[in-house]
Amino acid sequence: MSDIGRVGKVRLEGRLQTAQRGSDLLNRKQRIMSDELERLQLQADSFRKEWEQQAGVAALWLARASALDGQASILAASPRKSATVEIHWGGAMGVTYPEVVACQFPVAEMVGGSSALFYAVASHRAALSAAVKQAAIQRALLLLSTALAATRTRQRAVENRWIPKLDNELKLIHRKLEDQELEESLRVRWAADAKAKPSTNEGM
Repeated sequence: MSDIGRVGKVRLEGRLQTAQRGSDLLNRKQRIMSDELERLQLQADSFRKEWEQQAGVAALWLARASALDGQASILAASPRKSATVEIHWGGAMGVTYPEVVACQFPVAEMVGGSSALFYAVASHRAALSAAVKQAAIQRALLLLSTALAATRTRQRAVENRWIPKLDNELKLIHRKLEDQELEESLRVRWAADAKAKPSTNEGM
């Protein structure tokens, strides 16, 4: 058997084993990401309902405050500074996405007005917090689903192209090595037969 053939066979076997391990890892990664995506989707549905409910409450109290206090009072109650959002990042299987978010609100303006105005301010803050949570989880869903699709594409490439290609190359090397072994065996047998065959000049 050729040394070059042996080396090529060993290298191909190593590459095939690596590809098979890679396929197993990608499959495991895919399952974990799918489970996490399902969990986030359930959260997203809950956050969406919360946001829609809070937005409805805020719209109701805004209409009441507008009727009771007028636009001037509503503008006076609006904070001079914007709210800020604090984002804590988490992730799964190498994918980073927003995991926990929280709104930080400026100090409320001290103005007079009806209780409707007070509830309008409070309900709008609650609605904004719910909207931020909904936006963050939608971003997380997008990032994770994109990564999952890429992982599936890589796994299909490994399973459907890379592994079959290496397997075919390995089978070809096996056939060539078998042919070489057969040729070497025949040469050895012919040489042995030639030595064992009596010379035609003996006995003359």
